[in-house]
Amino acid sequence: MKKSKLVFLFGVLFALAFSLTACSGDDEASGSEDGDVTLDFWVFGATNYEDLAKEYEKDHPGVKIKVKTSETDDHHNSLFTSLSAGSGAPDLAMLEIDQLDRFKEAQDRFVNLYDMGAEEVQDQYLDWKWQIGENSDGDFLFGLPTDIGPKAMFYRIDLFEEAGLPTEPDEVEALIQTKEDFIEAGKQIKEKTGKPLLDSMEMAYRAVIDGAEESFFDKEGNLLIENEGNAVRQAYDLAVELNELGLVGEYTMWTPEWGNAVNNGDFAVELGAAWLKGWMLDNAPDASGKFRVATLPKEFAGNWGGSYIAIPKETKHSEEAYEFAKWLVSPDSQLKSFTSEAGLFPSSPDVYEMEEFKNTKDEFFGGQSTAQYFANAAEDISFIYKGPKYKAANDEILNALSNVQQQDGDPDEEWNAAVERIKALISR
Repeated sequence: MKKSKLVFLFGVLFALAFSLTACSGDDEASGSEDGDVTLDFWVFGATNYEDLAKEYEKDHPGVKIKVKTSETDDHHNSLFTSLSAGSGAPDLAMLEIDQLDRFKEAQDRFVNLYDMGAEEVQDQYLDWKWQIGENSDGDFLFGLPTDIGPKAMFYRIDLFEEAGLPTEPDEVEALIQTKEDFIEAGKQIKEKTGKPLLDSMEMAYRAVIDGAEESFFDKEGNLLIENEGNAVRQAYDLAVELNELGLVGEYTMWTPEWGNAVNNGDFAVELGAAWLKGWMLDNAPDASGKFRVATLPKEFAGNWGGSYIAIPKETKHSEEAYEFAKWLVSPDSQLKSFTSEAGLFPSSPDVYEMEEFKNTKDEFFGGQSTAQYFANAAEDISFIYKGPKYKAANDEILNALSNVQQQDGDPDEEWNAAVERIKALISR
């Protein structure tokens, strides 16, 4: 009798222990002690994603989202290291457009969002933006589209007026239709005001490179920059020409000197992306009312910036991560990101038709409704291929331009030296 009771007691204790272990295992797999799913989300730059994450949590009580924000380079380097190690990656991560092709080489470390049903929302986004998020075969989707950076001409009306140029956006667009028109306007501004047209050689270079459908590499990894008519060389030559004409300043973007120059009107034009508006609102208060936005000449049209939301494969919560990502970049959420202080410009054309978007007035720009200028620019952009070593190669060209301006380097010699450095880079 005692023996049978003892056996029964051991049986009960074993069942209880097994039950507790199973419960513990379920909680551990879900990422939380109380059974909730916790998603780690790595982002960079200025976004409103923390606020949107809190909104999502309210409507999805079983999901917690931990947003970690880092500087752009630190973010991507940490992510690449985690993916390479096979551990430590988050459940979701932003990927910047210039860095995306670098991560495409690690396709096996990401969830294919087509396997999650992403084709169901594809028609909500600009074709070129969606296509950049795919692999070369078009059967693997790395990330859902977030913001984009369509470019326009930010110009100082006080300097244009002082130079005897028109100041209304439509008149400025009519005046500056080509590269030659742009240079002529710059010469007049320089002559009448003593101020340069642009802030830097980099901005002159970006006038061409940001819209180039092919720049440094083709999809097979071949170097293109020595080909006749290559866009990188065209961009480089334009920057050199404007520098020789005295139409570019020596301001490095994001430095205090550059910020003061924007605030004080020390140059006339910035070929900026839509996201630049948010920075100006916060950092150039004395320039309020003195800037307007006009459409760029078609040969200068392009995209600068933007990101994707990707899901590293090591996540244990791909379904929950995908549902959050899909909500985060939905047209309604993109409208909220656009109207927030972050000012992220939507990659969904559906937003361009929303009344709140169309009726936006920018007091900083004298009450001008700038949104439609960027929307029109966004729909004129084509697919752009960059390649995994785009950023490193592009930095070498920027170094060459800096040497031309800062050290009186010979443009051809600096170009040739940069080409050799790029060749060495891709041979490693």
